[in-house]
Amino acid sequence: MEAILGFIKLRIKRGINLAKRDTFSSDPYVVVKMDEQKLKTAFVRKDINPVWNEELTLYVRDVATPIYLQVFDKDTFTADDEMGDAVIDLRPYIECHLMGLESLPDGCVVKRIQPDRINCLADESTCFWRDGNIIQHMILRLKNVECGEIECEIEWRDIPGCNGLAGLNYESNYEIIKITFCVYDVHFVWK
Repeated sequence: MEAILGFIKLRIKRGINLAKRDTFSSDPYVVVKMDEQKLKTAFVRKDINPVWNEELTLYVRDVATPIYLQVFDKDTFTADDEMGDAVIDLRPYIECHLMGLESLPDGCVVKRIQPDRINCLADESTCFWRDGNIIQHMILRLKNVECGEIECEIEWRDIPGCNGLAGLNYESNYEIIKITFCVYDVHFVWK
């Protein structure tokens, strides 16, 4: 069994233009899965632009394991309706931590991540410095549904007494990510 490296604080902020699954609206909530962990937000009654502002905490054993989000419409007498899904890839965010940055001014942008065919980003995502931590803000476009986006943030938290990300090999991770970004650059050049 792998040791826990740390925690990810996932802030589910809001939904944007979610699909209608009831007559005029939906009662949406978000289910978050990572490995065997499963958490969910409260449901918001009759709102396709819900505001959750909920913080969920997931432990991380492997930084290559993605976070899965599924949106559902809460129903009383029938099974809850699916309203789309998205995936958060932690690796671009973890790359920022492996840079070893310290004492940056609040709001300083560390990295920009562009939407592509692989990630679920609806728009450019930024990793920025806030209160001594790196935060990644993102708007995720939901898949397998006609419309909808989820606004969220992720933030790494070390566990006292554990190696955390210090145990990862920066050089090998950097090379893998560097190759990935070269492919993305070629993709954008040919668009």
